[in-house]
Amino acid sequence: MIGYLSNLHFAAPWWFIGLLILPWMIWWQFYSGKTKPSYIIISDLRGLEGITSWKERFFPYLPLLKIFAIALFIIAMARPQLSLTEEKVKAEGIDIMLVMDLSSSMLSKDFDPDRLEVSKMVAKEFVEKRVHDRIGLVVFSGEAFTQCPLTTDHNIVTDFLSGLQVGMLQDGTAIGMGLATAVNRLKDSEAKSKIIILLTDGVNNAGYINPNTAAEIAKEYNVKVYTIAVGTMGQALSPVNRRSDGQYMFAMATVEIDTELLQQISQMTDGKYFRAIDRESLENIYSEIDRLEKTEIEVNVYKRYKDEFRKFLYAGLFLLLIWWLLSQTIFRILN
Repeated sequence: MIGYLSNLHFAAPWWFIGLLILPWMIWWQFYSGKTKPSYIIISDLRGLEGITSWKERFFPYLPLLKIFAIALFIIAMARPQLSLTEEKVKAEGIDIMLVMDLSSSMLSKDFDPDRLEVSKMVAKEFVEKRVHDRIGLVVFSGEAFTQCPLTTDHNIVTDFLSGLQVGMLQDGTAIGMGLATAVNRLKDSEAKSKIIILLTDGVNNAGYINPNTAAEIAKEYNVKVYTIAVGTMGQALSPVNRRSDGQYMFAMATVEIDTELLQQISQMTDGKYFRAIDRESLENIYSEIDRLEKTEIEVNVYKRYKDEFRKFLYAGLFLLLIWWLLSQTIFRILN
């Protein structure tokens, strides 16, 4: 109802001046003393004491039906119209591949509850902001694969992000494989801008593609790479071993991140390197990337109007009919 009223437009609003007659009608009907009905004078009222009915209570308000009907007629004369807005959006979209590290070190507890969960939550917030972009997801640890190809259905992307878990792939940190897989998804894209957001917390120690080679391929296809190193400085409570039941054993371990490699990758591809030591800094990084990679949007707005006066006209006629029927039957006055 609120949405309906907010889209209502009046083509002839000067008719609302007619509403000024309503206070006069109310005064004339209830306070002027000129419309009071005739009374029968009887000698004794003792036999009628305490006798009341719904007719007696309702009768004084019967003229309100006529007054409300006139108000609805005036609104109908003002020509209420429903504004129907159509937007045609032309967006110079950006294709974005998120590359997420799923190595066991992403379970380190220097983030609350751990690096992976925070990285997933912040990435989902970023995806929800990029309304007009195609976004995909690549995951890697000791190997890499495409979890979600480029799509404009961001609900699918966020669902895949929510489901990411350590252990989905062989353990390790194959940065080159993750980067190359993402480049392969972007190389044939015709988007104005193609970017990769590579998030990792380790040192490349697996895979058969060198990260620098993958960066050169990205540069060849005009793919810009933003690299994010996740993890506090010094030591963190990290997985160091696994029990026979598959549960990880945690202990304090030195945080090892190849920041020099990540800086090289970003510089080679005209991207930017970032360091995230807590959730706040990671959120700021994604916000900065969001500002740096703005989507150009051209919006054409088309408006058309649908006349709604009939609803008010018919409602007024209905009230007027009810008033006439009641005044000629139940509340008929005999002169």
